[in-house]
Amino acid sequence: MDEALEKILSGKNGEALRALAESDEAARLGRTLPGAEAEAAVRSGDEAAMRAVLCKLLSTGEGRALAEKIAKLGGK
Repeated sequence: MDEALEKILSGKNGEALRALAESDEAARLGRTLPGAEAEAAVRSGDEAAMRAVLCKLLSTGEGRALAEKIAKLGGK
């Protein structure tokens, strides 16, 4: 997993993704989600659990805004 993340962050939009991840918006969003639940879902590879965490994330205004910014990076 760490190798995949490093590959993403070293890609053409890596700097912008890193900036988004380190933004105040992302920090506020991170405080609203149960970190242990998200980490367990990712580490286990359980798609249903990851989907549930993603739904929680996208159910907030900040989550939707952050997702839109990431989507725009993909269009560049």
